[in-house]
Amino acid sequence: MDGIPDSLVQFFKDNPNPALAFSGGTDSTYLMYVCRRLDVDMIPVYFMGSFQTVGELVNVENLCKRYGFNPEFIEYDTLSEKEIILNKADRCYKCKRLMFKKMWNRVKQFNRKYMMDGTNASDDREDRPGMKALEELGVRSPLKECGLTKADVRRLSREAGINSWDFPSNSCLATRIPTGMVITEELLDRTNRAEKDIRLLGFRDIRVRTVDEETCLLEVLPSQMDFLEENKSDVERALLRYFDEVSYGTRKTE
Repeated sequence: MDGIPDSLVQFFKDNPNPALAFSGGTDSTYLMYVCRRLDVDMIPVYFMGSFQTVGELVNVENLCKRYGFNPEFIEYDTLSEKEIILNKADRCYKCKRLMFKKMWNRVKQFNRKYMMDGTNASDDREDRPGMKALEELGVRSPLKECGLTKADVRRLSREAGINSWDFPSNSCLATRIPTGMVITEELLDRTNRAEKDIRLLGFRDIRVRTVDEETCLLEVLPSQMDFLEENKSDVERALLRYFDEVSYGTRKTE
């Protein structure tokens, strides 16, 4: 089928009735598109915790509506989990395990055979400690299992006319807070507001990382470093509303 590799077609023939942990990013949106094209009986499920934003929720709702799926939404106060907010080195693992257990408990009642996610063949287990939790819980990753890299997914999405083909990579707000610093609602809110203000200035794929209570690190794409220099006064005016000092770095691209 055009835009869908034979390996993916075969995967869903062999593995019907999935639930999809849907983030609204490039990878999971492509899987949603594939399921619609192949008429797969699939249920998207979205975990709305303390580390996700309202903007992400709205994007998920719009995409589910566009592709004609009825999603399940789970709202949970992640900040109520002491082992997670202490933000130790295994925070991502514990958070992923919590999220996927709650998502699976919600959707298994609807005759789902398994949970899948958008992990692709480019994702490195060493860089993504949460992948260990997915393996332990038996979460399937069709893109990875079929050998499809991030570049493959972007290319296939673009060829299919999916507007998420060039979405910037994303991660939860907690990843902006250094390991060992306790995660609070104030830190998350400050990060979210700072990133929204920087995007309004025309920056596409950025991270505002907390260095300490007073300092942040703004990471921008290498292609936007000149743009940063041209707009540094506006950038600093925005960020100094939330932090006392600002430093700069570059983001690696995909």
